Amino acid sequence: MNGGADLGGVMGFGPVVEEADEPNFHAEWEARVLGMVVALGACGQWTLDQSRFARENRPPPAYMMMSYYEIWLEAAITLMTERGMITATELEQGRALQAPIAIRRRLVAADVEAVLNAGGPVNRPEIGEPAFAPGDRIRTINLHPEGHTRLPRYARDKTGTVTKVHGFHVYPDDSVSGQERAEWLYQITFDARTLWGPKQSPRDIVTLDLWQPYLIANP
Repeated sequence: MNGGADLGGVMGFGPVVEEADEPNFHAEWEARVLGMVVALGACGQWTLDQSRFARENRPPPAYMMMSYYEIWLEAAITLMTERGMITATELEQGRALQAPIAIRRRLVAADVEAVLNAGGPVNRPEIGEPAFAPGDRIRTINLHPEGHTRLPRYARDKTGTVTKVHGFHVYPDDSVSGQERAEWLYQITFDARTLWGPKQSPRDIVTLDLWQPYLIANP
C-alpha cells in the first residue's frame, strides 16, 4: 500500500540524527512490547506479512506521530482483536473477561533463545526454473495495491539488473491474506540516477530484494 511506512524518497523530514550511545529501549514498556510481539508471533495466528501490514496500515498522520514500539503495540492490538484473542472491553479494563482461544503454539521462556536463533525461514522447495539470471535487465511493474507489498513506490516502473537469485520464497502479497505461495526472489541493482534523477552520483547504486511477479524482462 502507498501508506505512511513507504517513505523512500519522501522529502521534508530533515536528516536522521544519530543518538550517541543509544539504548536498545528508551523505556521499560518498549522491551515488554517486543517480548509480547515475539510471543504472539509464535502462536501461529498470523503470518509475517500480516503482522507487517498491521503495522503499516494506519493513517499516515497517525503513523508519523507514533514511535517505533507504539506502532508495534497498536499492530498487536489490531491482530489480537481481529482474531478474537481480546475484546475492546478487555482492553479497556485491562483484564481477561473470556476464556482464551485455542492457539497453534505457545512460546515458553526456556525456548526463547532457540526460537530466536532459528528465526522464521520463508524459503521453500524450488519449483521450476527462475525466469531471470544474473546480468539480465528487468523493469519493475507499476503496482499500487491496497494491501501489503514489498515493492516500494520509488522503485516501481524502473529498470535494473539482476545481480543474484536468492531462491524460492513466500510471496508477501499473497501471504498477507493468509495464502502461502512461493515465488523466485532476486537481488535487483538500480543506478541511483534511475531512481532519483541526474543529480545523483553515477557511482551510487541501490539494491532491493524483489519477487518475480514484480519484474518483467527489459532487453
